Amino acid sequence: MAELILQKEILSKLENMEKRLNYLVTYIEDSKLNDDDKKALKLALKEEKEGKLLSKKQVFKIVTY
Repeated sequence: MAELILQKEILSKLENMEKRLNYLVTYIEDSKLNDDDKKALKLALKEEKEGKLLSKKQVFKIVTY
């Protein structure tokens, strides 16, 4: 029983550490971007959420006509 509790605690701590590492990696990568890159990325993410971006298939269809 004590082993099961210890395993759950360890897993919980590892999951928490993984979340923190993912945040740090994202932060570090974002900090390398200049202001124009950040604006472009923010706009692209917004347009993706709004469904305004073309799929890869749509882009190649337009380019190859």
